[in-house]
Amino acid sequence: MWYRSSASFILDKRQLGNDTVPYPESRPLSPSSTSSSTAMTTENPDPKISLYYQTRAAHHGVVTTDWLAQAEAAVTCHSDDAASRNSIGGGEDSVKDFSVVDEFNNWRKQPDLAEAVAAIRALASVIRSSQATTMMELEIELKKAADSLKSWDTTSISLTAGCDLFMRYVTRTSALEYEDFNSAKSRLLERAERFGELSYKARRTIAMLTQDFIFDGCTILVHGFSRVVLEVLRTAAQNRKLFRVFCTEGRPDRTGLRLSNELSKLDVPVKLLLDSAVAYSMDEVDMVFVGADGVVESGGIINMMGTYQTALVAKSMNKPVYVAAESYKFARLYPLDQKDMVPALRPIDFGVPIPSRVEVETSARDYTPPQYLTLLFTDLGVLTPSVVSDELIQLYL
Repeated sequence: MWYRSSASFILDKRQLGNDTVPYPESRPLSPSSTSSSTAMTTENPDPKISLYYQTRAAHHGVVTTDWLAQAEAAVTCHSDDAASRNSIGGGEDSVKDFSVVDEFNNWRKQPDLAEAVAAIRALASVIRSSQATTMMELEIELKKAADSLKSWDTTSISLTAGCDLFMRYVTRTSALEYEDFNSAKSRLLERAERFGELSYKARRTIAMLTQDFIFDGCTILVHGFSRVVLEVLRTAAQNRKLFRVFCTEGRPDRTGLRLSNELSKLDVPVKLLLDSAVAYSMDEVDMVFVGADGVVESGGIINMMGTYQTALVAKSMNKPVYVAAESYKFARLYPLDQKDMVPALRPIDFGVPIPSRVEVETSARDYTPPQYLTLLFTDLGVLTPSVVSDELIQLYL
């Protein structure tokens, strides 16, 4: 491990002391049939189809350059509204109408907000609106709400990890046993909101840690659209560093196009590559930056399809591969190969109808083993892949 800061999701010791998709006979594989209302559905009709990838375009199709300012304003406004609407002593009507999945989907409307952070905000609202009279009832209510969110999309690694870490961070304190219920509930809510703020600020922390690794004149290859990688590059541009970026196209949802549009607004030189041109262009690259859907116990990552082959090419040409990922994406998973994961499928549009006898690979992500990764930039610090298992133990202990 090169650098270490205090773990964001582990309280200071002194503080603890004090207190496969069915194919029809003939079909064009197109996501157009997925309407925008799908993003707001409370149930996933087919748990093998990732709702995240189905609704990704609806939620992140437009990412503005001032997303951070907009999000901060939205968070402040929403927090005030939620506090008045779901106060601890609120009326019965508001409690009956409250749905953790609806609250989660409302938070997901913010294009900058990660799915796990949206879940954390929703779970905090559960505490705020709860009418439980004992800590046992409140913890049971929280667990049911977390289970509801995790079952909403069983393929989402960050959603499951975020809910699990929330439950451990918020409820893990012996001080709750020695307080009256109202004080304990207030403490629980305070910890929930603090956890949400730490998670929300994780990107900024990661962006600051990466700046010493981005040097003037370097060329960075980026695969897929990652909001934390965008923050890393934005911070480097604001620090007046001179660099250029190669963006892979990111088929089939064209995530690279969105990232290149954002970088061009920052006056960063950008070159768009075909996904198949990674090896062709790698000799011009100084480093590779990718995000992650999940960081697993081995120190490897699960990310957008194509990350594995990009890392393979980079490793063969001695190029460093850097991962930028928030610690709420650390998951208790240990995949042994590409098939040893919960399938996350997505609709694909080839632009022409595909015969029913032609099988189409619709997997949305792949697994990159730790030996192909150089460093992981997280809000816990800059980690080598071998240290990830130690951090997971501390997070989930």
